Amino acid sequence: MKHIIILGDGMADLPVERLGGKTLLQYAHKPMMDQLAREGRCGRLITVPEGFPPGSEVANTAILGYDLNKVYEGRGPLEAASIGYEMADDDFAIRCNIITLEDGKIITHNGGNLETDDARVLIDYLNENLAKPINEREGCERVQFICGIQYRHLLVIKGGNKHIVCAPPHDHPNEPWRPLLVKPESVVSGFAADSHHSRRLSPQQTADLINELILRSQELLPNHPYNKAKAAKGERQANSIWPWSGGYRPSMETLMQQYPNIKSGAVISAVDLIQGIGKYAGLRIIKVPGATGLADTNYEGKAQAAIDALEKDDFVFVHVEASDEAGHDGDLELKLKTIEYLDQRLITPIYNKVKDWGTEADTSHEPVSIAVLPDHLTPVEQRIHVGQPVPFLIWHRGIEPDDVQQYDEVSCASGAYGLLKLDEFMHTFIKE
Repeated sequence: MKHIIILGDGMADLPVERLGGKTLLQYAHKPMMDQLAREGRCGRLITVPEGFPPGSEVANTAILGYDLNKVYEGRGPLEAASIGYEMADDDFAIRCNIITLEDGKIITHNGGNLETDDARVLIDYLNENLAKPINEREGCERVQFICGIQYRHLLVIKGGNKHIVCAPPHDHPNEPWRPLLVKPESVVSGFAADSHHSRRLSPQQTADLINELILRSQELLPNHPYNKAKAAKGERQANSIWPWSGGYRPSMETLMQQYPNIKSGAVISAVDLIQGIGKYAGLRIIKVPGATGLADTNYEGKAQAAIDALEKDDFVFVHVEASDEAGHDGDLELKLKTIEYLDQRLITPIYNKVKDWGTEADTSHEPVSIAVLPDHLTPVEQRIHVGQPVPFLIWHRGIEPDDVQQYDEVSCASGAYGLLKLDEFMHTFIKE
């Protein structure tokens, strides 16, 4: 049997008074998800291990069955893999947003929905003005900015230290930014054990360097022609960098090594982070034209890419970012639309194509097992990630249904799978 996971990033939510106390999944029109829930089996999943931040880098890695205590190195190294940057042993790679600050506060984590072409110009500008030699004799750079997608970029510091405390900007909308500057960990038990630690900066030196880069970027970026034009129009500027979630090169087994019945696999996502996880997991990265990571993404293109991938691969992971972005923006109507788009424009065509695979109607294909779930909650009224259990469903021909009649946070709590934790989901799904 082949397997496909369809993940709506941040799709789960909390009850919303404006919706009569319903969650968005309860309120949205999503007939296909509800059908799969009725015909399949449901449950809830803890995707964030104790002590870890409730971010997509943690939750998606856990959903794929990895032990975060063994492989977690933050977002930076994963996005480096997706971008194509090969990390050296002494590299410290950290995710670097370009954000919007106004009146001393973080207004948006996305630089006013910065487009990649504009971001590339700003990243080049930062490299020209902020890249630093380690010393004249070595003739190499301490700091390098690498362009990613939209507002999501990478900062690489040669000899940087991962034992620092950073604030994810999407978790602090409308909060003053100065108290959120980088700090060294108060207790750094692992520093002495760091690979090549004698060549690394201390945590305090790393924090000081990153904070200096943040402050310098706030002097430089507002004077760039892109931001001057934005200011003249009264639009939000991309006027500060904000690094967070860094680490060293991770060591991960591929999914094929972990699950012998998976011989090959593919990942479909517009987001560098998910592509990076996929690369370390040994999955083929499929990039879909028009996939944006926002509500205007190419749902139909992703659906067709997933169908094509199932023709040749045993496992496909389809990730859609749109609900998470709408949640961070606090846009209730848009988040409802992203859930409905996912249901009608992506899940429905995939189901209609593969539902008869492996039956008398189509003996040329293997049957397909479908799982649908989010990675975490991104409540529209809080605009941050929340690490509560998420609802999931698993459907395939011949599965014995439970009593769940629709797919949402409340209904799935009574599903046959109960409450699973971390890698239990993947082990359960692959056995189906």
